[in-house]
Amino acid sequence: MSEVILRKYHGLGNDYLIYDPNINAVKLQERFVKLLCKRNIGVGADGVLYGPLQNGSEIKVRIFNPDGSEAEKSGNGIRIFSRYLKDLGYVKGDTYELTTHAGKTKVTFLDDEGSRMRVDMGYAEFQAQKIPAVGFGEEIMNEAIFFCDNFYNATCVSMGNPNCVIMLEEVSPKKAMQLGPYVENSKYFPNRTNMQLCQVLDRNNIQIEIYERGAGYTHASGSGACAAAAASHRLGLVDDTVTVHMKGGELLIEFAQDGRISMTGPVEYVGKITLEENFFA
Repeated sequence: MSEVILRKYHGLGNDYLIYDPNINAVKLQERFVKLLCKRNIGVGADGVLYGPLQNGSEIKVRIFNPDGSEAEKSGNGIRIFSRYLKDLGYVKGDTYELTTHAGKTKVTFLDDEGSRMRVDMGYAEFQAQKIPAVGFGEEIMNEAIFFCDNFYNATCVSMGNPNCVIMLEEVSPKKAMQLGPYVENSKYFPNRTNMQLCQVLDRNNIQIEIYERGAGYTHASGSGACAAAAASHRLGLVDDTVTVHMKGGELLIEFAQDGRISMTGPVEYVGKITLEENFFA
């Protein structure tokens, strides 16, 4: 077994490892993902981005959670992987399209280094079957649902991945960590779900705390920020431009007239990591 070379980046404290099959001979397995993401005995990360997988001009990435499960989409993951592609010379222009399991996403670099970019996140879907969520009507919109210890007003939305947005007068990391496991694994979500606790600060600002499917409490989430902003927008609580405040920092979410969502935010490079060849033994 040969050594493995990784690169690590973070978007507002939401950190990912890049596992590039073009430079690593070791085949990525579920147990390797779990081991890599363990912060006490592995490298430590909120997930692993596997790629680029290229088919002609198409560039694809697979997104893995720390528990080894595969995610459909990740807003921060898309930004991080895009920065990697620019750093390694896979992408040379100001714009390109990246394919995830949720489909194609257009990315626009806003500086020469690729440290800040705008991502076309598509449209929020509120239909229960597209999330998916069961046991409700066509949409789950500001609906009182019992989780853990009480009823909470929840709006469910897909950004290519499932999200449950719970509106509260005040949010905190403690509440997210307490409630998150119950929401993620609720019987209503056959594929589990991400959770955002959302506090509307004013017409252009919301504060969220995040508990991600397969990852737990995280400092930031791009798709989660979009989901919380979309739920707030659909409920008439915010305008078309929303700054989403998270533990790790801020993302700018904008709604076009037709409802299409764009996300703007930063990415920082942490470093290159070389693993000892027996790490996966």
